[in-house]
Amino acid sequence: MAKTFPSLGRLRAQGQPLLPGIAVSALVAITAQFLADHYATPAMLLALLLGIAVNFLGEEGVNVDGIAFSAKSLLRLGVALLGVRISVDLMADLGPQLIGLVVLGVLATIGFGLAIARIFGHRWRFALLTAGSVAICGASAAMAISAILPKDDRSEERLIFTVLGVTVLSTIAMVLYPILVNTIGLDERQGGVFLGGTIHDVAQVVGAGFSISETTGDTATLVKLIRVSMLAPVVLIASLLIRSFAEAPADGKQPPLLPGFVLGFLLLATLNSFHLIPVVLADFLSQASRWLLLTAIAAVGMKTHLKQVLDVGGRAIALIVIETVFIAGFILAGVKLVG
Repeated sequence: MAKTFPSLGRLRAQGQPLLPGIAVSALVAITAQFLADHYATPAMLLALLLGIAVNFLGEEGVNVDGIAFSAKSLLRLGVALLGVRISVDLMADLGPQLIGLVVLGVLATIGFGLAIARIFGHRWRFALLTAGSVAICGASAAMAISAILPKDDRSEERLIFTVLGVTVLSTIAMVLYPILVNTIGLDERQGGVFLGGTIHDVAQVVGAGFSISETTGDTATLVKLIRVSMLAPVVLIASLLIRSFAEAPADGKQPPLLPGFVLGFLLLATLNSFHLIPVVLADFLSQASRWLLLTAIAAVGMKTHLKQVLDVGGRAIALIVIETVFIAGFILAGVKLVG
């Protein structure tokens, strides 16, 4: 027992310098959520923009270490906790044909992004980041994929641009896609599959789906969670391929063979599939994941200058828009084919 207290003391001493930065990041996240609740604006987008607005807090002083910790470690913990939303029951409710369509949509969009990136003057890192975020779950996927990519001096600005891009496009889709669903005559279930299979962020999927009907909203949410379940295998496979085939990173540090947050995601998804996580705890962990990711994106914003993000350029905007159009066309064609 005598040895325990010194170790706790060391842990406290190591954690104490991080507290101011974590507190500032959390405060920005809380502010973003408050504004989102009152002005019907995506909380992720607000957290990012508010973080950029106060980026001077992440440049020097007592907040720097805690902001860096929030942008990296809290991000990975938040992604891991996303696994609690996934279960095998989700797949069973959707059926093999639609599951196949959703999975193919994810893989085809990533492949498409990697194939056309060079046309727009971008290499595989940016292509994987944008296409993966468009294909899977928007900002959350962007942050998870960024964590396994080899780092260079433009890594953070590419991440910020991607989060900003998919969040804005997701918000536009939330408004326009329900109109499209009604215009082309999709029924409630088909509309739900289309919305859940194409809109980037979960919150916007829910908003778009339930604006049509309860059936459409339920179906859209279910389909979206199937896409979220693709996060772990995509990140795992990408991590293995990066280690095997990508050029050595500038800092000499290889991405992890099996990222810990992917293991956490898979573990929680497995436990939830066997109904080993009580509903109350699952709900708590799901909310914790959301707040951790919101805090992390606020911290990422505080580490970024807006000018650097805008320097990514028009071709980057074109790439992410075309990837968004591609997955919309792919899922719509599949919905019409499957029926």
